[in-house]
Amino acid sequence: MPLSPDPYSALRHAARYVQQFRRKTFVVKLGGAMLSDPRLRRSACEQIALLWTFSIRPVVVHGGGPELDTLCDALHLPVEKVAGRRVTSAPVLDAAKMVLAGKLHTDLLADLQAAGVPAVGLSGVDAGLIKARKRPPVMVTEPGATEGRLVDYGLVGDIEQVDTRVVEHLRSADYVPVIAPLSGGVDGSVYNTNADTVAAALSVALSAEKLFFLVQVPGLLRDLNDPTSLVTLANLTDLATMENQGTISGGMRPKAHAIRHALVGGVGSVHLVSGVAPNALLEEVFTNEGSGTMVVREKAPKNAGTAG
Repeated sequence: MPLSPDPYSALRHAARYVQQFRRKTFVVKLGGAMLSDPRLRRSACEQIALLWTFSIRPVVVHGGGPELDTLCDALHLPVEKVAGRRVTSAPVLDAAKMVLAGKLHTDLLADLQAAGVPAVGLSGVDAGLIKARKRPPVMVTEPGATEGRLVDYGLVGDIEQVDTRVVEHLRSADYVPVIAPLSGGVDGSVYNTNADTVAAALSVALSAEKLFFLVQVPGLLRDLNDPTSLVTLANLTDLATMENQGTISGGMRPKAHAIRHALVGGVGSVHLVSGVAPNALLEEVFTNEGSGTMVVREKAPKNAGTAG
């Protein structure tokens, strides 16, 4: 009669990673498309809850692009994006406040609480967490274009300083900060700031071990139309090559810039993980094989749970 499989083998396997990452900071950025789907949002919250249960210290940053688009349409406001970044007029900024620091933010906090996470909501304006200045007009070259054009992004903030004191104060009491991507100017202005950029800046300021982007695709793909073309491991050189080839485009372009900023700033590794596939975040953290794409400064053999 064959022996029964060890029912505790998976637990023993995961324990290696739990021990390695205990008390380490993971910044997890949730995309707006997943936040608009209650089922996917709850799944992400349950995975974050498990990280927190294992004494990993998550900090959550969320976007809200699709819901903001929907509200802008309802208010008859133009939706304009250049190189994956939103042009923000004063009315669009008001809509962003309603979505990013309002309904979507509250729904995410409620689901985290339901999953057992003592989450506290912030925006970059709270306690001067994210200080920014208005972005000046910049030259932007779209994929396939031969010449750039001058783009005024409007009330978009370029981050100048991250003051993590309020985040550290909350974390010292074992709360999990959940941060909406609004930033503040020294003159009291409020700016819309790309959530990927906010997540990268926070991960650097907090000396995070890992930065995760939960996305709608399995990870970084060599062929955008082929989910099986997943790149499991990349470095900054690979990332630049894919950008030059046009493989990275649209909303993935700000992520590429954020990945570069995080890694150059000292974050151990950055991961692009499916927010749609069940338990993809946990698989990326607690298994050798991982589930998505891990990006590091210099390439080494991938061990998704431990490398970086």
